[in-house]
Amino acid sequence: MSLNIPFDNSYARLPGKFFARLNPTPAKSPQLIRFNTELAAELGITPGTPEEQAQTFAGNAVPQGAEPLAQAYAGHQFGGFSPQLGDGRANLLGEIIGRDGIRRDIQLKGSGPTPWSRMGDGRAWMGPVLREYVVSEAMHALGIPTSRALAAVATGEPVYRESGALPGAVLTRIAASHVRVGTFQYFAARRDTEALEALYRHVIDRHFPQVKTPTELLQEVIARQAKLVAQWMSVGFIHGVMNTDNTTISGETIDYGPCAFIDEFDPQKVFSSIDAHGRYSYENQANIIVWNMAQLATALVPLMPDTEKAIEEFTEAVHAMPAAIHTHWLACFGRKIGLENATPEDEMLITDLLTCMANERADFTNTFRALIEGNARDQFTNPASFDAWETGWRERIGAENDADAVMRSANPAFIPRNHRIEQMIAAAVDSDFAPFERLLDVLTRPYDDQPDAADLMRPPEPSEIVQQTFCGT
Repeated sequence: MSLNIPFDNSYARLPGKFFARLNPTPAKSPQLIRFNTELAAELGITPGTPEEQAQTFAGNAVPQGAEPLAQAYAGHQFGGFSPQLGDGRANLLGEIIGRDGIRRDIQLKGSGPTPWSRMGDGRAWMGPVLREYVVSEAMHALGIPTSRALAAVATGEPVYRESGALPGAVLTRIAASHVRVGTFQYFAARRDTEALEALYRHVIDRHFPQVKTPTELLQEVIARQAKLVAQWMSVGFIHGVMNTDNTTISGETIDYGPCAFIDEFDPQKVFSSIDAHGRYSYENQANIIVWNMAQLATALVPLMPDTEKAIEEFTEAVHAMPAAIHTHWLACFGRKIGLENATPEDEMLITDLLTCMANERADFTNTFRALIEGNARDQFTNPASFDAWETGWRERIGAENDADAVMRSANPAFIPRNHRIEQMIAAAVDSDFAPFERLLDVLTRPYDDQPDAADLMRPPEPSEIVQQTFCGT
């Protein structure tokens, strides 16, 4: 049976100022790298043949029912506002309502230039495509809201970056939507209240049917983002580029670019090569998401008939966000040490362990996982610094019903370690996709004991440490 995607598009029915209609740019010689058969089944997509998948998800064959477009948006990038950004290398084919009744976008990333390419080629090279495929699927398996990868296709033609010619590829990304804080900012900056109202109605219909006012919308987005960032921190994830154009209204992780996971715990850790001042460091993510929500609040003000009331209500909502983040953080990290319902009195127990880990540069993931096996002290060069903490911890969890099960559900054994991602990419550039397939297989079961994959738990050797990550644009 031929590949079939039962599109049901809504964004394409918005006014033309929301997007530019254009087809993807065909690739020279598309070859399928991987198709996510399980996800396709969840979405109700008939997969067709590998050749059909390669042609469709490279952008060479526009499927029936698709209405390809590039979306317009603005955004604060590292604190500076750009009134016009938009999809510079992405093409929204359309939307699909999955078997679960949820509407999702199908977007090609790396599919050629658009009116917002800003002199770029609109293409992606294989490294960032495979990085996002692996990391987004790993995040899904970790239970963290995220965009997902449906397909990766090699284009058969090079793209040129500072390092020279690199193999091109296209990622097919699935997301609850691609509406961003920056989408609201785009129309607010133009004082286009009519378009802002249309966007607001679209978002309400799509994501928050219970919402009645802009204040309620802001509160809902804040609630989702507060939980999301706490979840990121609980697995040692650093997004790396938390610009408002990379912050979704739906509350999903998106735009993985220079993302990375911490090995040795350092709360000030930065990987992104473009984050020169640590704006998006591990520990600062909780502050930045509040700042981003303040920018959303500012963009929503024109939707309120009473500006003074809007400022009062929005300020209250944003000011309440740090406490909400902290509540989720306490719950996430409480579970990591075996507490099903951590209380404020347990916070010091958590922070003392994190301080000890930071001082000793203990591996973030392996230390928490080792609490289950009772050998966490082996993660410390000076075990005595851990021993004193362990005594108090064991006294505390003695009152818990099943601390072991709680910890197993909160502490993955496997994360997408940066050096393994880089090794996977290097192999793929040489047409060896076995490390890519192996990583996917292991990382989609992150909480399982997998003895045959014990090497993927190992922190990097000094020669393997990844110091910086890059956007890939």
